[in-house]
Amino acid sequence: MELLVRGGAPGRDGTLISVTPQRANWRYVGFEAVRLASGVTRAWQLTDREACVVLLSGTCELRAGGKTLDASDGRASPFDGPPHALYAPPGTEITVIARDVGAELAIGSAPATKGAPVQIFRPSDARLEIRGSGTMERRIHHLLMEDRDAERLLLTEVVTPAGHWSSYPPHKHDTDDPPRETQLEEIYYYRLRDAKRGFAVQRVYAADRSLDESVAARDGDLVLVPRGFHTVSAPPGYDVYYLNVMAGPRREWKVTFDPDHERLRG
Repeated sequence: MELLVRGGAPGRDGTLISVTPQRANWRYVGFEAVRLASGVTRAWQLTDREACVVLLSGTCELRAGGKTLDASDGRASPFDGPPHALYAPPGTEITVIARDVGAELAIGSAPATKGAPVQIFRPSDARLEIRGSGTMERRIHHLLMEDRDAERLLLTEVVTPAGHWSSYPPHKHDTDDPPRETQLEEIYYYRLRDAKRGFAVQRVYAADRSLDESVAARDGDLVLVPRGFHTVSAPPGYDVYYLNVMAGPRREWKVTFDPDHERLRG
């Protein structure tokens, strides 16, 4: 299966990239990114899937289930602090109204029966973490992890400085063996501070090397992680942002590190 999904120019409805479980050849994670001009309204209603909308950049208003999230203060880019975000359970219409300079948004989804009540998250609600040290240091914005309600969906953002490694040491979560490890499909949606020239390198590999792929992701690209260990490198000169969307049979993030590199965690 192809792990790298290239982004592109927006379609007539503003869609930049879209991956369904069917396209990814897996069961849970779906993803879409859109770019909307100022004043444009777009709505989604997923009958059997919960969803989380993340404002990547720009300004907008988000509405769902009688709640309104005013993101008029937005952010200029994914590198400018945590985002506004909105979670909605299955069958709930989500409406986005782009403001001012327009808005770019990401929508992660996963199958759900009931989900959780609508939740709105402002930048101050994100749980921030600096993980790693030296050239393994990166900044994490935890948006919809286990400390917040959902049925299957997990989302987090990572900003990796140029010249640093991220999702490192390599780890995996493809075996349902709690509490040691949980099975989670995952996508990495990339944005680069230097959108024209920047790139990130991601490796995805199995212990027996039955899967062993390295790909170069550009701004707006997406990488599928169906199984195996995975890690990311931000080349010198190019700060890297990625949004992780995860889901599986159990809503827990439990990982196993590659034993060849686990000593580097300290």
